[in-house]
Amino acid sequence: MAEFTPTVPARVLPSVAVRDLPEPPRSTWRIVGPGLVGAGVGLASGEFILWPYIASQVGLIFIWGAAIGIITQWFLNMEIERYTLATGETALTGFSRMWKHWGLVFVVMTLCSNLWPGWVTTSATMVTYLTGSGEGSVRWIAIGMLIVIALGLTLAPVIYTMLERVIFVKIALVAALVVVAILVAISAESWAELGKGLTVNAGFPVPPLDFAVLMGAIAYAGAGGGQNLCQSNWIRDKGFGMGQYVPRLVSPVTGHEEAVSSTGFQFSPTKENLARWRQWWRFANVEQAWTFAMVSFVTIALMSMLAYSTVFGRPGLENSIAFLEAEGRVLQDTVGTWFGLLFWVIGALALFASAMGIVDYTSRLASDTIKTVYLRDKPVSVNRVYFFVVWAMALVGTGILLAGLDQPLILLVFSACFAAVMMFVYSILLIILNRRSLPEAIRVRSYRLGALIWSVAFFGTLTVIVVIQQAQKLFGVS
Repeated sequence: MAEFTPTVPARVLPSVAVRDLPEPPRSTWRIVGPGLVGAGVGLASGEFILWPYIASQVGLIFIWGAAIGIITQWFLNMEIERYTLATGETALTGFSRMWKHWGLVFVVMTLCSNLWPGWVTTSATMVTYLTGSGEGSVRWIAIGMLIVIALGLTLAPVIYTMLERVIFVKIALVAALVVVAILVAISAESWAELGKGLTVNAGFPVPPLDFAVLMGAIAYAGAGGGQNLCQSNWIRDKGFGMGQYVPRLVSPVTGHEEAVSSTGFQFSPTKENLARWRQWWRFANVEQAWTFAMVSFVTIALMSMLAYSTVFGRPGLENSIAFLEAEGRVLQDTVGTWFGLLFWVIGALALFASAMGIVDYTSRLASDTIKTVYLRDKPVSVNRVYFFVVWAMALVGTGILLAGLDQPLILLVFSACFAAVMMFVYSILLIILNRRSLPEAIRVRSYRLGALIWSVAFFGTLTVIVVIQQAQKLFGVS
């Protein structure tokens, strides 16, 4: 075969180097993880708050929306991973190769979505249920959590390894809660309603729920927004595909930094490389299907059923996370004091772990883009940029909480709507990136291309409807 010329565009960033695709490990179990991290970080806004809140208000008639959102996100995640598997670069770097500032656009949108610390305030709120300290202490507990998160992320020698361990512990705790809930708290009626919500009783409950809440729930079923884009960073740190050639993100304080190129690689489409590609692609798909999609849907379904079994139909739970306190009280009364307390403890810990993951992926996206595109020739490492962004997020979040913006549900719906807008835009860019920048043999095509087109139409429609509705509210149009 003639010498291979890289197909990745080099107009904005330097050309990639040509190297063979690494061999997949013989035991793939040791590289399982990024899908679980994605699901684990997502076990927050959607699984613990938005979907159970919907169940507390209208029952399980909208649970089909979770299935649609997760399946759509699985296809999106795989196209995000496709580019990284093939080049070792993140999807944001790929977007920046098409137009220099695309990466920055998504970083700004992710920051706008995540600077409002809705997840950490929800965790703090659940702590107050345990301590009885009242709403006035929520912001102070949340500020303390932000500082602990920043310390944890910037002092861990290998950041992904630390985050993966935290998320694995979180998933184990949530799994324990779910098992106990199935045995003693989830009613037989809720199982029947789950089946109906996926079939004969499926509906779109507007009214009584605001469309923005439903849009946010679909966008945050599984992951959502910038978190999907961070699958690039997580699989690269785990050593998937060409990511093996890129050093992992480490703490500039306790880790060992390596001076490397900020751009990636590409493999020649030889018979040997394509055989290895098929193995990597098969493994990545299975890993995402079982650890991200399945874990996400099962958790959403069971936590929604728990909310339905305990607080569905109770008055006074609209437009706030008060349903979580009521849910814990009902569990104390019907099962035992121990189970209500367990619900709050695991909820607080799970949401805290998710908040750590959210700060991590936001800072990863920002640091990778800033270093690769804007500081490529400067003597500063991506690790140091990450350190700065993490602490900036913690300080800005603290400022927002001190200013009094500590209503979790409002902040989460705002963030989720931003996420849906992002997903609409990067679905379009993924089509262009994975059709034009990769060799013919590994480009997106067929039903996967159709899934991306569906994602564009789906999130585009939701975005337009919410923008119109919010504009009507702003200008007082009925």
